[in-house]
Amino acid sequence: MNTKRILTLCATLALSSMCTVSVFAQGKAGTVVVKGSDTMVNLSAAWAEAFMKERSDTTVSVTGGGSGVGIAALLGGTADICNSSRDMQPKEKKQGAENGVSPVETNVALDGIALVVNPANPLTEISVEQLMKIYTGKVSNWKEINGQDAKILILSRETSSGTYVFFQEHVLQKQDYSPSVRLMPATSAIIEAVASDKSAIGYVGLGYAVAAKDRVKLLPVKADGAAIAPTEESVRSGKYWISRPLHCYTNGNPKGQVKAFLDFCLSPAGQSIVREQGYVPLH
Repeated sequence: MNTKRILTLCATLALSSMCTVSVFAQGKAGTVVVKGSDTMVNLSAAWAEAFMKERSDTTVSVTGGGSGVGIAALLGGTADICNSSRDMQPKEKKQGAENGVSPVETNVALDGIALVVNPANPLTEISVEQLMKIYTGKVSNWKEINGQDAKILILSRETSSGTYVFFQEHVLQKQDYSPSVRLMPATSAIIEAVASDKSAIGYVGLGYAVAAKDRVKLLPVKADGAAIAPTEESVRSGKYWISRPLHCYTNGNPKGQVKAFLDFCLSPAGQSIVREQGYVPLH
């Protein structure tokens, strides 16, 4: 039987709580199950497709849903690799120890969290302070930060998302999100909402912003000094303030097909795919 490879890319899942990309080869013995970060799902799918062209004996299944979903799957023994756009929390490591799971972290790429608005929005930049005020509810109209006279539609990922946690810790300084923030089931849903609503703002992984550059406007972010846009140079150097590594967690040091897959992700070919997907290679 000929090998069949099927790549199903999720579009907007406005009615779903999980974004899934399934990549698999039929009729093959080995399987690597990857679950977690919605930010990383398309990147991992591209890795999986390229990897399976080299390793016809391996099936790779990639599922999104959020970093928290992936971590729970790893700790519960239903995933070989957890994709996470945030660090694993101490309580999760403790739960892993109780379950006999020893999470090992591997950094596989770098990312900048991009702030996106509708192309019709007249703003050309935004400050970290303004973002904090918007997402905590202290600012509710664009005119309060020299924008248009319109109520701000504030978009965020759901609480299971690593991007949600990272944004809360690093931009909101651990303050609570405003009750008016609309929690979206997938990053692609944020892109769709921003593209269709002139008053919307959202945050997404850099790869999603790059892919949708003709439909949304990416706002440079001002922290100390000039406003800086997320680019390969600014993310790698740390000049872009809202930057982070993207992780893969395994139970113990990776072995066998899991190690082979992660080695591919870190190889020159794998890191080339990182760049093609709009993220930042490690080196």
